[in-house]
Amino acid sequence: MAAVLAVGWGAMLSHRAAGSLWGLCQSSWIEVTAPTRRVRPGIRAHRARVPSDETRVERGIPVTDVGRTLLDLASVLRPHQLERAMNEAEIRRLDSALSLTDLMARYPRRCGVAAIKTALAKLEEGAPNQNDFEALFVAFARDRGLPEPDANVLVEGRQCDCVWRRQGVIVELDSRAFHGTDQAFEHDRVRDRALAAAGWRTVRVTWRQLRIEPEALAADLRRILGLDFVTPG
Repeated sequence: MAAVLAVGWGAMLSHRAAGSLWGLCQSSWIEVTAPTRRVRPGIRAHRARVPSDETRVERGIPVTDVGRTLLDLASVLRPHQLERAMNEAEIRRLDSALSLTDLMARYPRRCGVAAIKTALAKLEEGAPNQNDFEALFVAFARDRGLPEPDANVLVEGRQCDCVWRRQGVIVELDSRAFHGTDQAFEHDRVRDRALAAAGWRTVRVTWRQLRIEPEALAADLRRILGLDFVTPG
């Protein structure tokens, strides 16, 4: 906050400093973006006027939102560091007013866009469409001895991806969190709350989890479904 105040009107944390604040990367850089660049010792200032739909206030500090932060990081991080930051955004389920796709359309010639496209292609390699994702999840459950869920069914008037009715458990198969918008994020939370009020438990599963850590996912689902009893401790 001291750095933001030192740079002046319209300033906000950005780039690696914003990445650290959001938990996307670790860095000792203090970086600020503002409409006018004011040189201050120990602060790396970037000159830009950031639209309001690319900003947030986090812990009382003006900062670029997660999508804009990732776009900025793409211009300063190495490819593997950018992939890690994007993966952290997914794991932490962080949302933005604009998706990365929206931001790339807004800034097609911006430094970092090519790096974002490359990272997205690598992270999403082999990702199925929604129907195939549902079929793969049903097969995954069957192969690991879980009860076979119903796929793409209505629960309390809401379309759900995979459902174990007897156990009252719903699995929603999510695309990457940083593709989502605020509107989609809020809609999902309202939906989950309404289903919880009706006695249903919603578990969200990503393609990465199904592909990279299937055994851990299966173990968690067994416990959620009451198939394994483990004493907390």
